[in-house]
Amino acid sequence: MSDLRRRPANPYVQSGPKVNADRQRLILAKERGAGAQFGVFTRLSGPGWLQSAITLGGGSLGGALYLGVLCGYSLIWIQLMAMIMGVIMLSAISYVTLSTGERPFWAINRHISPVLGWSWAIATLLANIVWCLPQFALGTAAVQQNLIPQLAGTEGKAVICAALLFIALLVIWFYESGAGGVKIFEIILKIMVAVVVISFFGVVVKLAMSADAGVPWGEVFAGFIPDFSLLSRPADGFTDFITATGEKGWYWADKILAEQRSVMVTAAATAVGINMTFLLPYSMLKKGWDDHFRGLAIFDLSTGLFIPYVLATSCVVIASASQFHTKYDPTLLTEPNVAIASADRPTGRIVGGYKKMMGERLKQVLGDEKFTLVEEAEERHQDFVKNQKKTLGDLKFKAALENDPKLAGLGPMVASINSNIPEAERKIGAMLIRRDAFDLARALSPFTGETFAQLVFGIGVLGMALSTIIILMLISGFTFCEILNRPGHRSTHFLGCLVAGLGVLGPFVWSGKTQFWLAVPTSVFGMCLLPIAYLTFFLMMNSRSLLGDALPTGLRRLKWNTLMGIALAASCVGAGWSIWSRPQVIFGMPVRWIGIAIIALIVIGALAVPGKGRSPAASNGSAD
Repeated sequence: MSDLRRRPANPYVQSGPKVNADRQRLILAKERGAGAQFGVFTRLSGPGWLQSAITLGGGSLGGALYLGVLCGYSLIWIQLMAMIMGVIMLSAISYVTLSTGERPFWAINRHISPVLGWSWAIATLLANIVWCLPQFALGTAAVQQNLIPQLAGTEGKAVICAALLFIALLVIWFYESGAGGVKIFEIILKIMVAVVVISFFGVVVKLAMSADAGVPWGEVFAGFIPDFSLLSRPADGFTDFITATGEKGWYWADKILAEQRSVMVTAAATAVGINMTFLLPYSMLKKGWDDHFRGLAIFDLSTGLFIPYVLATSCVVIASASQFHTKYDPTLLTEPNVAIASADRPTGRIVGGYKKMMGERLKQVLGDEKFTLVEEAEERHQDFVKNQKKTLGDLKFKAALENDPKLAGLGPMVASINSNIPEAERKIGAMLIRRDAFDLARALSPFTGETFAQLVFGIGVLGMALSTIIILMLISGFTFCEILNRPGHRSTHFLGCLVAGLGVLGPFVWSGKTQFWLAVPTSVFGMCLLPIAYLTFFLMMNSRSLLGDALPTGLRRLKWNTLMGIALAASCVGAGWSIWSRPQVIFGMPVRWIGIAIIALIVIGALAVPGKGRSPAASNGSAD
């Protein structure tokens, strides 16, 4: 146990009767045994559920969906293992924070390096602001497409966004109102996480009960067993389809393998985001926890973060695999450039994904010069379609799609793909298209019922988006307080929350070039910083000047360092692969080299500017 005389005052929440009572409950439960501890841990858990609320967002949903598309049930294990690595490192930073009572940002600046501390804070702040944008867009889409279609259009978007922002600010107000409010806040977040998990679990149960669909439980359970051979070979389901393409099978085998490696490594690197590492220690300080709560912290992460995450993502993989793995929409191979979705036609987004997937192959077949001509013709055709839709209006345009040869006929890109690429190859291309939650709800409708699929998926996706918005805003508040050295200052915290709340513009700006210029630099910066943050936590867990008597020793230290070393190595490989595999160019420079430059500068800066001296004195941050 750490020397409590070393512990600085907690500027977020001063020790009070409730914290003292909880501490006594933990001490008594430890004396009574595991059963008593389990009961007390369950009642006092909280910060782990906040982590679950942020990680169960659009990124986790999209990643789980594509895992199912690519590899069926055989990659369920990847997100499970990735979260184990994340829980290890989050447990480490919670151990340091609860043992010392020091604010991690300033502890890193003082004991490790201010370069690492400030990089951690800046990456977190940028991630909070940027990743709030797609969450508002996701929540809006869930309401408009699944729950309340009557709110379609720009005015409907504005109403939904205002409602989401209001709810988020209301829930955060509870958090800022004190100990009782924090408890209400945590209960609300637990309910939101439970809704997400139950929604996707309900889909799998409904699917399993369907006579037409069903779930191959043997394959599902086998999918929890790690299979690293998928890093070097395509999933078994594609074997016959690749063989059918003949001598061109090498192209699709390489394509599938590259996609598999990318999604596996990215999932391992990003199950825990850089902003999650900032939230956990400050949410624990907010509750007034100290070293008596270290066992509770690990339990909280295991039950509040690990279990909901694994359940929700596994259910999404199962549902996605059942509907999309080695399956394709045959209308993609025969139908025109459909701009609307109907029961037997793909959505315009799916058609676009098919064109992009097969366009890469077409370019290889035709050569650059001929392919450029096809692209230009396709662009002119798309402009014509957009103008006709704008001129005719939705109803007349829908009718024209059935009758007007210029609209109903194959567009130049699809026509060229059909005439130059064999059907066997086109089938594989159609199988590999990325799908989203709304495609999955549509695909499941025949088995679960239209109403059930739309309602349950709408609620699940909306719950994911809203809970993530709330937590991103909360983290932004903590980050502002730390950067300005005003811990616990309510006005500063609320201002930081509002900055992340600018994500309310997401449905109006999160597309095209705006999305590229925001998402790509932020994700690369975050990926660069995640392994560096993990390295920082590793160094903190081995710092005598920081931990003092709480520094693990002997076998305990060996266990911590082994587990953290594995997690650190996995994050380095995952982040390195994710950065290196990015083909984008910004300001004329490949993104991968920008990422490498960021890492080099941070490492050199950390070595050149080691931590020393005392962290700045902080006021108690009384609420104003």
